[in-house]
Amino acid sequence: MKSPILSLLLITVLTATTCKKSAAQSNLTGKAKVAIALGGNAWVKKTAAATEVIHSSGLSNWTSAASVTSIYFRTEKPGNVTLSLRLKVPSGTSTFKVSTGSRSITKSASNTSFDTVAIGDFKISAKGYVKVDLQGLTKTGLYFGDVSDLIISGQPVTDSLSYVKDNTNQRFYWGRRGPSVHVNYIIPNAIKNNVEWFYNEINVPAGMDPAGSYFMSNGFGEGYFGIQVNSATERRVLFSLWSPFPTDDPSTIPDNKKIKLIRKGAGVTTGEFGNEGSGGQSYLIYPWVAGKTYAFLTRAQPDAATNKTVYTSYFKPADGNWMLIASFERPATNTRLKGLYSFLENFNQDMGNIERRANYGNQWAIDNQGNWTEITTMKFTGDDIANRGYRKDVSGGVKGNQFFLRNGGFFSDATVLKQNFSRPPAGIPHPVIDFNQLP
Repeated sequence: MKSPILSLLLITVLTATTCKKSAAQSNLTGKAKVAIALGGNAWVKKTAAATEVIHSSGLSNWTSAASVTSIYFRTEKPGNVTLSLRLKVPSGTSTFKVSTGSRSITKSASNTSFDTVAIGDFKISAKGYVKVDLQGLTKTGLYFGDVSDLIISGQPVTDSLSYVKDNTNQRFYWGRRGPSVHVNYIIPNAIKNNVEWFYNEINVPAGMDPAGSYFMSNGFGEGYFGIQVNSATERRVLFSLWSPFPTDDPSTIPDNKKIKLIRKGAGVTTGEFGNEGSGGQSYLIYPWVAGKTYAFLTRAQPDAATNKTVYTSYFKPADGNWMLIASFERPATNTRLKGLYSFLENFNQDMGNIERRANYGNQWAIDNQGNWTEITTMKFTGDDIANRGYRKDVSGGVKGNQFFLRNGGFFSDATVLKQNFSRPPAGIPHPVIDFNQLP
């Protein structure tokens, strides 16, 4: 699932993309070679004034010697590799260094059109993710150059090498955002068709909340509800509901298929979203803090006579009271809460190399008679980038009496997707909520 709050960002970054395939393997020199496109597999660490950028064609505007471009791939076996770069230097001569592990090699280039520049040999000591750093040293031209691919050959180059291999359906963009991972809650059959309320809690460990993170708590077939890190100075509580009319452009939704706002909480902003489906959106700018536990409560009230369902979501800090986020009416819908899930994603492609984690605990489903059922089993899944194995820095499972999700950062101890996990029951009574006193 993706966060529609960033739709304007999506429009900006997805323009002028190409669909070149970068998984080129050959035996031109008797050894397998792989070209790893920087457009889907590299990030730049730079100062605020630096101009370097990664786009679908690779690294450009490489001007600062203080900037470091890191390229990632994963291998399933150690060994020696030979590295080359496909690059061009528009004018003058550029000197740069390429590093991985403790070894660095310095090279110079002056070719004014794209060509393969040999770097040298490196040893990979263990299977898992490998980071290759590229840094400029000196230049006589205006900038160091443009780099499209890291080319590798040697023992670790096999069919199981993991990296973002093509830009079909804008996978370079999605790969740089990083893999999304999900907790799919398994609801007991006795209540799975009659869940009126869903209660869940999130605790984000300290330091695991970089900008661009969306920690989604209460997902269901028609919408989702959670917390985001929108920037270094802004955080949000977000609740969105899709229209039953399938489109990425909310202006095309007929009036009888639009999401209708019933009411909203104090300080909550509401409107429409597009680009990843369309519908109604609400958010509260709220300074939630990593290390603290927050509760989420969502209700579905179907009306068979009108074929409409009202969805309402509430948010609660551990040391505070319930706050109404919003209540929306969805037309052409007659259902309770189904397909309950949580997810963890990054919506900023320049932050897809940073790790994030979240703990999800104390899940309860409440039926329309007020009966509480604890949810203790889930299935761990991922998005297209994870399912293809283009990014394998994914993890999920059980920690203590909570489920957890982890992604980004290129850690090597991945969790196999599509596994079921069961957590121990909380061992405490269900939360006490006076539903009649909710705002």
